[in-house]
Amino acid sequence: MVDGSSTRPTPRPVTLYAKEGLVAGRVLRRYQRFLCDVELAGGDLVVAHCANTGTMATCWSPGDLVLLEPNHNPRRKLHYDWICSRRDGHWLGVHTAIPNRVVEEAARRDLLPGLPGLHDVRREVPYGVEHSRIDVLAADSAGRRVYIEVKNTTLRDTDGGEALVRFPDAVTVRGAKHLRELRAVALEGHRAAVVFFVHRDDVTAFDVAFHIDPEYASELDRAVAAGVQILPVQARMDVSSDQAERWTVVWSLAGLLPWRRDVSGRRSRDDAP
Repeated sequence: MVDGSSTRPTPRPVTLYAKEGLVAGRVLRRYQRFLCDVELAGGDLVVAHCANTGTMATCWSPGDLVLLEPNHNPRRKLHYDWICSRRDGHWLGVHTAIPNRVVEEAARRDLLPGLPGLHDVRREVPYGVEHSRIDVLAADSAGRRVYIEVKNTTLRDTDGGEALVRFPDAVTVRGAKHLRELRAVALEGHRAAVVFFVHRDDVTAFDVAFHIDPEYASELDRAVAAGVQILPVQARMDVSSDQAERWTVVWSLAGLLPWRRDVSGRRSRDDAP
């Protein structure tokens, strides 16, 4: 009897980036924006560097399991970097440099959802009238330039029972500047996109955090009207540990999330006295 179900095996995700030799601990507090106290599994207390400049709301609470990357460079004052956290049974990524590396590798291997056929991929290329650097610059199959801005996206919210991920988690003047730059290059005839790198798997859709930064939401609307693509790319993190309690995290991409564009919510704020 044929029931229409497929017996084809699910393809294994393609590894785009990995970190090995991580150590586990329990985060105790975050302070001075870039610092966090972590108690390691053996009981030692260390101060780790936090590369994330946002509020990291919904990313951690005291006592959560975290993974740190040891760094034994004697020139560095802090010898651990906070890579990811575990919340309510789900891993999420807090290190803001990782999304750029994953997206760059996906573009090089033609695996970036929503932007097929990229080549001549470069990172951190200066551009724009406001003296910016684009996270990833590439060319498409027609030879047009493709400007890609990458945003680590972790703010979890619920709307009508649906788990959303939002960006930003704090007012971002720099982020608004990047949208203006992308809008300008799109109006010049180039391609431009924002990859909202969804660095957690317990959400099913994306929307801008207009209630946190209405100016960013407005700039995003203007960018879309000019032709900038919005790509909420769902990341996948596979986490494992060995007998020596050394942890490994492997990153791949799972596809695009839908954009639940709450235009009514933004309009109600615009109409407020």
